[in-house]
Amino acid sequence: MAENMEGVEATTTTAAMLAEAGMPGFGPDVGYGFNSEKFSNLMLEIEVLAGGRSGPDSVSNNQEKADKGQAIDSSSTRAVLTVKTLYINSLILAGRSPFFLKLFTNGMKESNETHPRISIADSEENALMELLRFMYSGKLTTIEPTLLLDILMAADKFEVLSCMSHCSQLLTSLPMTTDSALLYLDHPCSSLIAAEVQSVVRVAKEFLADKYKDFHKFEAEVLNISLVGIEAIFSSTDLMLLSEDEAYYFLLKWVRRRYPELEERRKIWSCRLLPLVRFSHMTGLSLQRILACTDDDIVHEQVAKRIAEVLLYKAYPTQMEGTLAAEVATHHQFAERTYELKAVKVVAFDRPCRQVTVYMDLKRDECSQLFSTGNIASDWFGLGGQKYCLLPHCTLDEQTNFYTFGLWIVTIGEPTDSVCLTVDIQIAVRTKPLGNFVSMLEYRHEFTGDDWTAGCNDLFGIPWSTFIDDDTLFIDDVLHLAAILTLVEQPELQI
Repeated sequence: MAENMEGVEATTTTAAMLAEAGMPGFGPDVGYGFNSEKFSNLMLEIEVLAGGRSGPDSVSNNQEKADKGQAIDSSSTRAVLTVKTLYINSLILAGRSPFFLKLFTNGMKESNETHPRISIADSEENALMELLRFMYSGKLTTIEPTLLLDILMAADKFEVLSCMSHCSQLLTSLPMTTDSALLYLDHPCSSLIAAEVQSVVRVAKEFLADKYKDFHKFEAEVLNISLVGIEAIFSSTDLMLLSEDEAYYFLLKWVRRRYPELEERRKIWSCRLLPLVRFSHMTGLSLQRILACTDDDIVHEQVAKRIAEVLLYKAYPTQMEGTLAAEVATHHQFAERTYELKAVKVVAFDRPCRQVTVYMDLKRDECSQLFSTGNIASDWFGLGGQKYCLLPHCTLDEQTNFYTFGLWIVTIGEPTDSVCLTVDIQIAVRTKPLGNFVSMLEYRHEFTGDDWTAGCNDLFGIPWSTFIDDDTLFIDDVLHLAAILTLVEQPELQI
């Protein structure tokens, strides 16, 4: 025993010098010495426990005992399935792992232990054996993603940084699939701050965000993806949606399908999904409906608070640069996604008459794209119980053979034949040099079951080429349009 202890002291001293020097710890391949009695000076006892993976508490328990000079055994009440023994060279292990260095320098020098002991869950056994072989040879015998992840977690647990880096490189170089990406994101880890773990997580998130960015193409598939995948997809600014309203209602549909138990569903919705919604880009009518909603699975106070915060921050960014602004900026993303429907600003009045003013800004390059795409649809807005959208477009006038800029107000949904709304319409554009809105079109239109569009094909009365180069219409390369719709109240019939 004395000879063994002297050997431990010598090897751990050398290992400590290597660690202090910051050396990576890998020299020639000595894989032949793994579990070799001739090449070893100690026996490592591996206590295999029943049950799942040992979590952070088990890791910290092992680490605490190593630091205090105690044998690393289990204080858990889980059943011990078996205790395996392995020939080890303390210089090899201590030189490549601060965990084992502390174990050998403290745990054995200050006690009579000649067989250091560590505890692992039965699910970690294969990964630990691969890790120990790697510490001798610098090689792994597998490229199977699940086992590589287990090895990465074991390397994290036992502080083998070189193996963590190697596993990370292998995982990120393997062809990524939806299943493997979700596996990486779902896999438990005792130290998510590790750069090696974060690199795998980052690549997995980027893969999912890129694959599913065309939301409508994969909507049915996304509905069956797990929570970590949903978070990766809806955290992306590149996600293509009709509007942010669609994100909110899809996430609500997803959580109701995925979590039938009410309290769990409320927790997931409030803590994990609401932060993914960019409320500042939702339509005013949707925000009103959400605030008025009384569903039991929505924590209404939290929803109202989030909506109020983002709207206040959006309206008064300079006045809210303090604590509230910092908090809102952290928990609510304001970046605009790639929406198919163009965002508009809506100001609505109920008195003295029902009226909406809809502001729509189009960049010059967006207008240029109309020449090939034909039109752009705006987010919807409401008046008199009916939904509408603005539809700027490029049209060929068959009589003059000129292309022109037009703007139409189009109803959304299927109105009934009995519905008839009379609306005074004014369409205006902001012009230079004063920057005031100038009316371009004013008339009264009766929306009926047969006629639910209003507007014109030639708003400015000039050819497209003249319009697109007109700097009096484009202020800093932006065309500012306003549509004012006033509902004409019908007089009550006198009986």
